[in-house]
Amino acid sequence: MDRRTVIKNAGLAAGAAAASAVGFAAPAIAQSLPEIKWRLTSSFPNSLDTIFGGAPVLAEAVKKMTDGKFTIDVFPAGELVPGLQALDAVQNDTVEAAHTVCYYYVGKDPTFALPSSVPFGLNARQQNAWLYHGGGNELVNEFLSAYNVVGMPGGNTGTQMGGWFRREIKSVADLNGLKMRIAGIAGRVLQPLGVVPQQLAGGDIYPALERGTIDATEWVGPYDDEKLGFYQVAKFYYYPAFWEGGPTVHFLFNKAKYEALPEPYKVALDTAAKAVNINMLALYDVKNMQAIRSLVGKGVQLRPLPRDVLDASYEQAFKIYDELTNTNPAWKKMYEPWKTFRSQSYEWFRVAEYTYDSYVYSQQAAGK
Repeated sequence: MDRRTVIKNAGLAAGAAAASAVGFAAPAIAQSLPEIKWRLTSSFPNSLDTIFGGAPVLAEAVKKMTDGKFTIDVFPAGELVPGLQALDAVQNDTVEAAHTVCYYYVGKDPTFALPSSVPFGLNARQQNAWLYHGGGNELVNEFLSAYNVVGMPGGNTGTQMGGWFRREIKSVADLNGLKMRIAGIAGRVLQPLGVVPQQLAGGDIYPALERGTIDATEWVGPYDDEKLGFYQVAKFYYYPAFWEGGPTVHFLFNKAKYEALPEPYKVALDTAAKAVNINMLALYDVKNMQAIRSLVGKGVQLRPLPRDVLDASYEQAFKIYDELTNTNPAWKKMYEPWKTFRSQSYEWFRVAEYTYDSYVYSQQAAGK
């Protein structure tokens, strides 16, 4: 046996010994951690596989990262509690976790809209920047602590569509008396323009639209909207949803239960939630570009929201924000730094992102 063979064999032996040591160490570490089982209620039906699917992705990732010690059972909206009561279920310790959108709870406090989306707010990239590195998550969790919950971003749909209308909207005047399912603070913005806002969970929208209980609805975008069948009962599809430029979906955890977790389990939750946040947006970007072609092929009429609707809504939105700043301390504490971030982010995005997007999209539209 020559010198190189001896060195090679010695290296293999050392590698085997190291692998053996790791093999013995891992179970010892795992055995030191407790077995924990949580229940998570979603605000979404499992038929909406992309937005609902974020919760199973989190659960599976956490299970694998903790060697099966920390498991989370996921329940669709309605199985444990109604979809719009997910926050209450976590707050009251009925379940340990929820997958929901914070703006569903603006009835408790309008500040709940800011962690997810407000009219004429941030797009998905800006939203992530604000939450992760612009102080947003810290402000959000300071606010949520009063409700006994901890939040983590857990998905984004990208800019949504403005919704399905049974009749054409040509101006602000056509909004008068319009009964529309619309979530978050957007209903409060549109109400002075004549809209009668309705808050409905995803699974309840189609029958209401079909029966004429509502005249219009917004949900997410082409992929989900096609699955829900809205095109069968309303043919006019408007864009964009100025109230949801980049809405964040959140995982909410019972604060006491979260704080009692071993640190490795907290890291697993954080890592898995970030993966869900990235994955959901990427899925929607692929699925929506296919679904919009399918919907147009089925006779759906795409329409931009009239400029006077956008202008009137913009003016009304910031009027409401100013009123809330003067009357709601919780809103003011989150909104003022958010507004500063929005302004500075818009300045930067106009320089490179906007000019690039505008040019290449115009060239593609021209067939070049």
